[in-house]
Amino acid sequence: MKKHPNVIAIDGTSASGKSTNAKLVAKALGYVYVDTGAMYRTLAWYCLSKRIDFHDAKAVAVACRKWNTKLECVEAKVRLTVDGYFPEKEIRLVEVSVAVSMIAAVPRVREWMKKAQRDCIQFGNMVMEGRDIGTNVFPETDYKYYLDAHLEERTKRRVAEGVNENLADRDQRDSQRAAAPLMIALGAKVINNSNMTSEQTSCLLIEDIQARLKADGR
Repeated sequence: MKKHPNVIAIDGTSASGKSTNAKLVAKALGYVYVDTGAMYRTLAWYCLSKRIDFHDAKAVAVACRKWNTKLECVEAKVRLTVDGYFPEKEIRLVEVSVAVSMIAAVPRVREWMKKAQRDCIQFGNMVMEGRDIGTNVFPETDYKYYLDAHLEERTKRRVAEGVNENLADRDQRDSQRAAAPLMIALGAKVINNSNMTSEQTSCLLIEDIQARLKADGR
């Protein structure tokens, strides 16, 4: 019987090192990397570019239902294009960062994103990072991880990136939203990397994943 592709789910709080470590793990394993946050950011950028009020959940839901998108895998990284364009730089703008947490809280948006993210399985074995991968998108995977760090440390990391964000507010919005709130998935290995480098964190992840894969005969 043909085995399904492996899915490594890495969830966690803002500035907990999800993106950096997911990329390092994907590269080490030869897996495809999927940044689900970038998908939500792409919708936020789209709404802003079309002058859609991101405070209006109904308008955002309609936009998400109608926009013309496609999943592509380029250099082992999955991205969501809109009308054939991937707004790689635009989705990192401050105004997009402001809008994205509100857009991500819209239930219809999360439904649409869940389907798109599950469709990424077409590209093979992957490391997918976000806030609800192990709890909502791929709850069936055996490879679940949750990254966290102390608020002070995460704030320092954001400042080092040149971003001034109230992470306590973001944490509250993420964990209290009605649709797929941020929480630790059942069976997930929790890693607090407050006093760890990215290399140390990724090595811990890779060692654990490889041991589990070997035990599972994969």
